[in-house]
Amino acid sequence: MLMDLTTISALKEWSVAINALESGKTIMLLRKGGIHEQNGRFHVAHEQVLLYPTYEHQQPFLLKSEYANLVCPVTPGWHPEKVRIGSWAEITDILPISEESTVNALLPFHIWNEYFISDRLKWKPRQPLYVLLLRTYKLPAVPEIPYLPQYGGCKSWIDLAQPINIADATPVLSDAEYSAIVSEIRTII
Repeated sequence: MLMDLTTISALKEWSVAINALESGKTIMLLRKGGIHEQNGRFHVAHEQVLLYPTYEHQQPFLLKSEYANLVCPVTPGWHPEKVRIGSWAEITDILPISEESTVNALLPFHIWNEYFISDRLKWKPRQPLYVLLLRTYKLPAVPEIPYLPQYGGCKSWIDLAQPINIADATPVLSDAEYSAIVSEIRTII
């Protein structure tokens, strides 16, 4: 249920992943958190977030082949002058996983490859990998906001300098489609 018609809270994610969320190709993100996370651990700061695309750390070799060729490598420190915010999402499930076999069973539901899964599980091995399930909504008007230095860095969550109206956004998937995928994922986990 939508509580507010504007928000400034945003989740930073690879642009290729946001495109997959916005097109209904996935509802899943896999996270361990950015280097600058609070207490060095991933946590969900907000359940209702704008999706903020990032480009610098996208790595084609960590993606399934159908997504790898959608990435344009950029030089370290590069960012667009204006950032397109085309959607928001409700994080409906936060599922910690530590077993590689369980994460591998989820391969059909996300955009990353086996190497990414193995790499993520090995980084900070005592911490679980978090599966986030997102109900994504496309904004009726797609604002482009100026990039600000406080949006940079290896962190998952940022607050935008200006609120963005999320009223009248339309869900990417119907209630039935979303519920069916969530049910399949929960069965695996």
